[in-house]
Amino acid sequence: MRVVGKKIGDVRIVINGAGSAGIAIAKFFIDLGAGDVVCVDKCGVLVCDEEYSNPAHKEIAAMTNKTRIRGKLKDAIKGADVFLGVSAPRIVSADMIKSMARLPIVFPLANPVPEITRDEALAAGAAVVGTGASNQPNQINNVLVFPGIFRGALDSRAKDINAEMQRAAAHALASLVTDAELKADYILPNPLDKRVAKTVADAVAKAAKESGAAR
Repeated sequence: MRVVGKKIGDVRIVINGAGSAGIAIAKFFIDLGAGDVVCVDKCGVLVCDEEYSNPAHKEIAAMTNKTRIRGKLKDAIKGADVFLGVSAPRIVSADMIKSMARLPIVFPLANPVPEITRDEALAAGAAVVGTGASNQPNQINNVLVFPGIFRGALDSRAKDINAEMQRAAAHALASLVTDAELKADYILPNPLDKRVAKTVADAVAKAAKESGAAR
């Protein structure tokens, strides 16, 4: 958001893959204040007034897709500001990226083959691309948070890892990239950056105390 000059409360975020990861990410974006989140699974866009046999789909459908977009991924991604994929390889085309809003942010995280490659997304007009690959810029890797979150939870003797602690971890990561350093291919620190674990742990421990989770 800082790179493209948008506010999270104003954007539409499309998440492809409505399994445990996609649903957790959707809830986290909502907790961070995202303006609208749309979830898509292999059967199409999740909409609140549809019937779902999966209770998790029913729950997340009720929390997302404010404008009740229907159809497939190509319908959801049109005009969206952000695409995040935790799904399947090669399911996003250049035309889909071109149909997104101005300065789109694209996180194709399927491994080992992403929904669209970084080069293809950039060529189609993506302003910021993050991937799951360790040999490319903006690697989105859970190793960035796991050591720090658990260190912070242990240090504070937290009885739970709550939303406040998760938000603190995200903001701590973002704080490690200064305005002077921030650019399209450097939006978060490298997983091998030795500052990461301590910075996240300190922020998480503080959030645990302030939220009442610490003991």
